[in-house]
Amino acid sequence: MSEEIRFPLLGEKFPSFEAQTTHGKIRIPDDFKGKWFILFSHPADFTPVCTTEFFAFQKRYDQFKELNCELIGLSIDQVFSHIKWVEWIKENLGEEIKFPIIADDMGSIAKMLGMIHPGKGTNTVRAVFVVDPEGILRVVLYYPQELGRNMDEILRIVKALQVSDKNGVAMPANWPNNEIIGDKVIVPPASDEETAKQRLEDAKAGKIECKDWWLCYKKV
Repeated sequence: MSEEIRFPLLGEKFPSFEAQTTHGKIRIPDDFKGKWFILFSHPADFTPVCTTEFFAFQKRYDQFKELNCELIGLSIDQVFSHIKWVEWIKENLGEEIKFPIIADDMGSIAKMLGMIHPGKGTNTVRAVFVVDPEGILRVVLYYPQELGRNMDEILRIVKALQVSDKNGVAMPANWPNNEIIGDKVIVPPASDEETAKQRLEDAKAGKIECKDWWLCYKKV
């Protein structure tokens, strides 16, 4: 009977492990305590879609750093392959990859995190794990090998989570460009009659805006 693999669940502590990277050995999540980090896997070095993804991540590297968020790549290639690939990217595309890439050549980390799809051979699929400064897994994205990721969406996820955490609010679709409330954020829905009544009173007082007692929002 094969060992069951699964993603760590949202809200769980991210699994701990040590790994060899292009920047030396790192311990996850211990080495990133107090910071957000994004661990993302790619199928293989020296492949077209993965190359466009790494280029795109690096172009936004400073924006992630401004959010106190680190990037960590991973595939089952060996570290010398990672090193030659980032050299190729720098020499041919003019971008230096400044974040570490884990060399999971035995596949143990990928299996532990459910990054290997049984129907897609032994390569890792395009998984994305967003982890907060407390080491808690907040978001998981899972893409097929043939679909490159949207790095602006991943950047938006980190920004949105940070605004949500700081203000105790929820984030609408397409924030900060929501079709109903623009760049405003959603006040948590009332869970009792008294709070519902208070929501409408707050709206009358100009503290928040409401379409109804269950759909209230404000600027932050």
